[in-house]
Amino acid sequence: MNSDKLLNYLKDLLKNVPSDWINLTTHRLDIYNEELAKTEFLEAFEMLYKDSNSDAAALNQLPTAYDYIRLGHPLSTVLEWAIANLNDTHPDNVISFSSRSIPILAVLRKNLLDNRNTRIVYTDQLPPAFNANEIKRVYGYHFELQEVASIAQLEAYNGSTIFVTKAEEFDQFDLQADIDFFITNHKNWGSILLINGEENSSYISEIQHVRRRETIAMTPANCLKALRQLTGSGSLADSSKDVSKDKAMVVDTIQSITGTQSKALIGSSGLSIQYAIMMGLIDDAIKSHPGKSIKFIVPTNCYGGTNDQARRVAACLEAVNVVDLHVDGEYDMVQSLEQILNQVANEDAIPFIIAEIPTNPRVEVPEMEELKAVLSKKRTTTAGKVAIDPVFILDQTFCPNIQFLTEKGYLSTSRAISYVSGSKFPSGGKCTAGYCVANKEAEGLMDAIEKHLKLCDNEATDLQVTILAEQMPSMIQRIAEAYANTREFVTFIKKTLPTAKINFVSEELAAEGFTPSVFSLDLPTKGDSENEREAYKRGLNNKLIEMMITEIPEDSKYCVSYGQLKGCYWTIPATSTQGTTKESDKDYIARVSVSPDLNLDRHKEVFTEFVNHI
Repeated sequence: MNSDKLLNYLKDLLKNVPSDWINLTTHRLDIYNEELAKTEFLEAFEMLYKDSNSDAAALNQLPTAYDYIRLGHPLSTVLEWAIANLNDTHPDNVISFSSRSIPILAVLRKNLLDNRNTRIVYTDQLPPAFNANEIKRVYGYHFELQEVASIAQLEAYNGSTIFVTKAEEFDQFDLQADIDFFITNHKNWGSILLINGEENSSYISEIQHVRRRETIAMTPANCLKALRQLTGSGSLADSSKDVSKDKAMVVDTIQSITGTQSKALIGSSGLSIQYAIMMGLIDDAIKSHPGKSIKFIVPTNCYGGTNDQARRVAACLEAVNVVDLHVDGEYDMVQSLEQILNQVANEDAIPFIIAEIPTNPRVEVPEMEELKAVLSKKRTTTAGKVAIDPVFILDQTFCPNIQFLTEKGYLSTSRAISYVSGSKFPSGGKCTAGYCVANKEAEGLMDAIEKHLKLCDNEATDLQVTILAEQMPSMIQRIAEAYANTREFVTFIKKTLPTAKINFVSEELAAEGFTPSVFSLDLPTKGDSENEREAYKRGLNNKLIEMMITEIPEDSKYCVSYGQLKGCYWTIPATSTQGTTKESDKDYIARVSVSPDLNLDRHKEVFTEFVNHI
């Protein structure tokens, strides 16, 4: 490809970048096909490139590259495309990361599972956070390190060779055949990984999945800086500002909202935080209870990222296993947990529980006093020894305003850690950064969690911290306003379509502080068999969503978002948030999330129109 033409086109594109490409965590999901993520975007983008069309209107009509900015986005895709073409390789072979450690870990993970040797070669230094001894000890990865003065010193190797370099301009790669993976790092923006050679193509989807589950893509703001540097369109100096005041303010706000005094850790996304929690707890367990089995107890139908990540960690470590926890619908979380904790105690294993409250997608809240009792219960092993007490890892994204962890809170008497996805209420959809805190019983675990957040280079970026500092002070008010809109909409739907089953918190639970702004809608169905009734209901779900996003495009979107500043978001959880759970555990019902700012009257009108047509 003509490099001059490419760079000139990108210069023009940078003048017309749609604001949504930079400022939103989700982009144009009304024109998104999950099976063609990145591919469909690039096909349409390359047509514009061939026509030298960089008009803002044309760019804005491109299908989105990924369904969620954490996984990738238009600007990361354009950056990867540009670097690929400048290095005469396919765009699939180039993957950007906000982290500088994770691309190395991604290759190590696949090679562990494939029983393949890995050599990590570097000329200057490895990423500052990369701790070889801890990665081998806790993550179970195997590799050797080799520092060289130049690539020319490399000898043949039976396995994968990763070459890591620090570069202020990270778009040029010396694609020698004896190097399988090139990683260039920027101290403030992240890293670019280039997969070299057809024989390594099987790594592409595996590395993409690591980015999807354990970290994030290079952020839009940093991709924009990288593209400007690439094209000479902006200053090569990185204009980072001191965000220490913003970070201190965010930490104070988190502690105030949660009522805790522990460290408040801020990660690049909710799943980045969850990964640090998992690996930190594993680290602590290895030290405190060497040789014992570790059990992560995870709801079968919780958020797909949570479910998938837990199983991915377990796949790499012989001592770690996932235990299914049935939590809602016909099951009761407390009863299920009681049975599992008794069994784990009998086995003298280490219980770590990951759960959402309220649950997703049924929006159910367990009997909290009973849950408190089950978690605090003293158990013994079959040998009569005191069993290891559990750690309850709470995803409270749906209700980040509830003080679960205070001395008088629901989870005060046993070890508990809570975390929140920052792309929801904390930032209002402006960034993906998430955070976690601990109660007094679990404060001692936070150092280990922080260590692994840093080791993975998964801390929030400076801009993410600044966005949280701007958005979090209004979070409690936005939660209250969104709940009020949701309650009004739910009441209207019940009146308009009384045969529909709505899963939402009761007025009594709301009075206790459980005020989510999401509900699930099980539409009425018909048919002579269970299959016919299920098919009819699924079709009705899609018809409702299609009407909403078509007739209220400025306000209603097909998306898994929650806690956004504006609009209403519709999805079927089984095909989005539950995308990695087992088919038998998927729940094909519509999930609706409502913001503090939307045209509720118009939504009522369209819903009435929908009811009149069924």
